[in-house]
Amino acid sequence: MTSSAVAAQRPPATLAIAWRQLLRDWRAGELRLLMLAVALAVAALCAVAFLSDRLDQGLRRDAAQLLGGDAVVASDQPTPQAIVDLAAEHKLTTVRSASFPSMARADDAHGGESRLVAVKSVSAGYPLRGKITLREALPGRAGAPAAGEVWADPAVADALGLKLGDPLLLGDATLRLTAIIQNEPDRGGGFINFAPRVLLTEADLEATKLVQPASRLTYRLAVVPGAGASPDAVRRFVGAAEQVIEKDKLRGMRLESLEAGRPEMRQTLDRAARFLRLVAMLSALLAAVAVALAARDFAARHLDACAMLRVLGQPQRRIAWAYGLEFLIAGVAASLVGVLGGLALHQVFVSLLAGLINVTLPAPSVWPALLGLGLGLSLLLGFGLPPVLQLAAVPPLRVIRRDLGAPKAGSLLVLGAGVAGLAAILVVLAGDMVLGAIAAAGFAGAVLVFAGLAWVAVKLLRRVVPTNVSGAGVPRWLLLATRQVAARPGFAVMQVSSLAVGLLALALLVLLRTDLIASWRQATPASAPDRFVINIQPDQGTAFKQTLDAAGVQNYDWYPMIRGRLTALNGEAVQGKQFSEDRAQRLTEREFNLSHTADMPTHNQLVGGRWGSAAAGETGLSVEEGLAQTLGLKLGDTMTFDIAGQSVQGRITSLRKVDWSSMRVNFFVLFEKAELPELPATQIAAYRTPAASKLDRELARNFPNLTVIDVSAQLNQVQRVLDQVIQAVQFLFAFTLATGLVVLIAAVSSTREARTREFGLMRALGAPSSLLAQVQRAELLGVGALAGFLAGGVALLLAALLSRFVFEFEWQIKPWVPLVSAVCGALLAWGAGWWSLRGVLQRPVVQTLREAQAE
Repeated sequence: MTSSAVAAQRPPATLAIAWRQLLRDWRAGELRLLMLAVALAVAALCAVAFLSDRLDQGLRRDAAQLLGGDAVVASDQPTPQAIVDLAAEHKLTTVRSASFPSMARADDAHGGESRLVAVKSVSAGYPLRGKITLREALPGRAGAPAAGEVWADPAVADALGLKLGDPLLLGDATLRLTAIIQNEPDRGGGFINFAPRVLLTEADLEATKLVQPASRLTYRLAVVPGAGASPDAVRRFVGAAEQVIEKDKLRGMRLESLEAGRPEMRQTLDRAARFLRLVAMLSALLAAVAVALAARDFAARHLDACAMLRVLGQPQRRIAWAYGLEFLIAGVAASLVGVLGGLALHQVFVSLLAGLINVTLPAPSVWPALLGLGLGLSLLLGFGLPPVLQLAAVPPLRVIRRDLGAPKAGSLLVLGAGVAGLAAILVVLAGDMVLGAIAAAGFAGAVLVFAGLAWVAVKLLRRVVPTNVSGAGVPRWLLLATRQVAARPGFAVMQVSSLAVGLLALALLVLLRTDLIASWRQATPASAPDRFVINIQPDQGTAFKQTLDAAGVQNYDWYPMIRGRLTALNGEAVQGKQFSEDRAQRLTEREFNLSHTADMPTHNQLVGGRWGSAAAGETGLSVEEGLAQTLGLKLGDTMTFDIAGQSVQGRITSLRKVDWSSMRVNFFVLFEKAELPELPATQIAAYRTPAASKLDRELARNFPNLTVIDVSAQLNQVQRVLDQVIQAVQFLFAFTLATGLVVLIAAVSSTREARTREFGLMRALGAPSSLLAQVQRAELLGVGALAGFLAGGVALLLAALLSRFVFEFEWQIKPWVPLVSAVCGALLAWGAGWWSLRGVLQRPVVQTLREAQAE
């Protein structure tokens, strides 16, 4: 025999077989559902990963500029001299700054308008890192403002109608506007950045007389290595400063460094990022279900082809490798499509979030693409390949009988590897152990619950279904539909569980999306105040009230405001480290805004104790219930505050529920006294401005030290920013909806072959197509309704857990959700069934009978 003849008889290579099978199965449409599920999941994951990667790179790149130095000591009091001396000891260059909100105004010659601004005073040498970019400036301006000058954001000049060289009034000082700021390096990416910047030199701050005893300022000391400093000087300074803060018990002080700092930009998108990660996780989990179902259907369709290969002598190993390579190629192709889709999708996110991301982001790195490829291969090989590998492992006779048999060790090993790979990717994606645990454990637990309840439902159905076809009073189509479900309990359990999983993800995301957006968009009551005024000095109270009365303002809030720091609970000194919760630590480290009143505010609700029940000679305290829960406080406990050097103690006599969305003046702690003359206090007022009133201008002219906050303008801007976040959330939400629909179609399609044979036999026995269509419709509606009801109930539980422990907003149970979910499940299952089973009733009866005889 010649070599060419031998070559002609040699079987084709395994890779060639795999490639031919891939092309054939793609043309036949048998891989499209698998690859679509993978591509959607990878696109959702990569979109979130690419955005997160670029933000993280940008934050690392700009960390020093965002901080204002290599390390920063921030506090609510002037930086202690011990910290300043420590910086000098380590040969660090320092810059001081102080920032606070106030009112800037133009003089009468330039219109007399006023504007809320964020004032920042800086010392010589500012900025230490980066540089201020100016949009326009008088000649010679660079670095920082000179004495007698201010630089301002464009919004300040526009609002006050000023141009370069015009005077700008700040408190009691008149300063000259000499530059318009384009970019301020250490400003950060604040979420509600409604107050534009006014920058002045430290020497001019005292002349404004804006710093009062109860004023709330943030002081910052930024440091960078100076001449002669060691390479690790900043690190050693941070360690030494932490020891000084601990030793001297310096409260309200924190250290920010390139390693430990949390820039505001990251906090800005925190809640939205959690939701986006949850969406991507659920897309991956849904895709795993869709791939497993579609692969099972794929295996059932390839029984005949595999039987032929086995009968012709093909070894199991060769068949397994051919299918493995086919799925590997399909997985890589679908993953690459998903990665490209995620890359495009994240660009949409960047454009939608343009108002929040105010920096030029670096190019994305390669790890999100590798993460997406890992997810795609884990899904298709780990969840799609095991059913197919069963084809190569069963005897030819059982293949011909269309029986895959029990799972083999190799298939179980591949499935285990896929589950492990998917779990690892989800952990990386979640970035939050609580989020990952609730989502993954809840998903796995839901599958078991759905399967168990579906099995019970099928058992009950078998008991109530009449045994004969002529059940009295029962329509034939309904009787046949129930018997179809009861006769195939395994199919029914699988179908209900799969549909319920898909509907669970959809219901959960709809609930969280709705409540998350509602929590962002808490509507302001029609009568709520739109102005808050702070820093009203005691000697200004009477004149201020007269100004409000003259302008027609009615029913305004008027409370004293005292700055105090919590120093002891029940006589024991308080330290933030004694609390495990971050919020409790923050509360104990900062100064409180306290107040006093003889009567409980009418917009608060008493939930514990009794107002005014303090004993003679004792000061009663009323505490907001959320604060009490966070700090572990109860009725009868004592709280001690340091107020301007005075130690003031009170006993908790009542607990209040405060509606923080009411836009009224609220306090965590109230002294139940009408007067506390020994304590320094300013007043805070909240009112609704009459239409067409010039009250803001009048207050700015008569009381230059006051800070008038226009809340309506603030809320409008916040809503515009939230609209951007909501658009991004909804955009990715649509991808998960698509993945959920793929699961529904896969769940219904998984029984296509069995339905085809059953309906073909019924048609051969004389059943009309119209009757069988009614049977199919009834079965799909029933299975979908049951799956939807189960999914709605579990979605309520998971949504409550996620809202409480991950998204941190108040959750209200919605008992109607399971019913609505049942209706939606029935309709979706019917629609998915119509799409995937539309050719079942048209299949020739002769073909069905021939296949049945062969079996």
